Amino acid sequence: MDAMEILTNPEKVQPVFQPIFSADEHRVIGYEILGRFQHDISLGPFFHDQTIPEEYRIDVDNLLLEKALQQIVKNDENFLIFINRDPNLLLFDQGESFLEMIHKYLKPSEIGRVVLELSDTDYSHNLERLQHLLAYYKTYGIKIAIDHLGEESHLDRIAQMSPHILKINLDKLRKTGGDAFQVILFSLGMLARKIGANLLFEHIEQDYQLRFAWKNGARYYQGFYLAAPKLDFIDKDLLREKFQSESRNFISYEKKKLETVYQKTVQFNDEIHAFLNKHKKLDTYEALLGALGKSFESMCFRLYICDEEGFQKSPNVLKQNGEWITQQEYLHKNWSWRPYFLENIIKMKYEKKGILSDLYSDIDTGESIRTFSYPLNSEEYLFLDLSYSYLYEHDELL
Repeated sequence: MDAMEILTNPEKVQPVFQPIFSADEHRVIGYEILGRFQHDISLGPFFHDQTIPEEYRIDVDNLLLEKALQQIVKNDENFLIFINRDPNLLLFDQGESFLEMIHKYLKPSEIGRVVLELSDTDYSHNLERLQHLLAYYKTYGIKIAIDHLGEESHLDRIAQMSPHILKINLDKLRKTGGDAFQVILFSLGMLARKIGANLLFEHIEQDYQLRFAWKNGARYYQGFYLAAPKLDFIDKDLLREKFQSESRNFISYEKKKLETVYQKTVQFNDEIHAFLNKHKKLDTYEALLGALGKSFESMCFRLYICDEEGFQKSPNVLKQNGEWITQQEYLHKNWSWRPYFLENIIKMKYEKKGILSDLYSDIDTGESIRTFSYPLNSEEYLFLDLSYSYLYEHDELL
């Protein structure tokens, strides 16, 4: 795209508005302002082109924002206004032109509608200045969103800025593939929970992606599957019935999965309890684990026993190449550092029944597994690692 053509034809720069929907209200709660040139050419490449002087990009950014705000103030609806800014360009004039534009078109009581979207780019050399500027903006009620989150997101920098919204780019995440996809998503979800931010999933282009976003805690949704960018605003309740219908389907599906996990937990408890009653004469850890392994070898590949502080009282009994082997080197290792370990121990101690873990990646094999934990008594706890092949055969556990 020829930058000079854009700069010399400002009348051809125009805003378009892409709706953002909410999971709790099932309607449009805001619009992201996007730029177009001659109706159909995206201005994204212009704004991201580092060879174009900052002053030129800022001028076009401000022109686009002014045209958008002129259109927004004519609308009576009170929706959120998502405005994109490159952090480095924002700091070029200490953020003054942006704030002046907001004050020019919005009343003080309306500034809380503004959501400033900052792209997750390299602004490490300006981090301290940016933090001060964002803290100043927040005093006016401006909300902060971090945009384009994906495989190369810098969680430490994001946490320091305390954004209100984390915007997850499904297109970027798809390119990571494999387990990295889930790891990144889990990390972003945990970060959002810790700093009190909402998740917004963008680039939703298929129905399964909407379900994926819903399942992974998204409060806000955006993408062509829901609504493409338009020159004007749409009826905020346009997709309300569709959202409610799909949400009911999501809820029904997840409830069935959770019920299956609960039923499996009850089944495992009953089977382990019956086994222990039948084999009371097995008086050593190795004998007990060996018998358990043979009895439950269709579902588990590793067994061990820990005390309530997480110290391993037994060696590992592991199925390897079709044979059960004993790994003495695991004796006395401590696992209290693992997430939820002590929490689950206390739960088993007082509820006197076993727990089926969430799906997670095994440290040794890298495969997705679950662990069933069972209280042998008030001081000893049995752990059975369920194999991926078993979970695959019972795909409701995946």
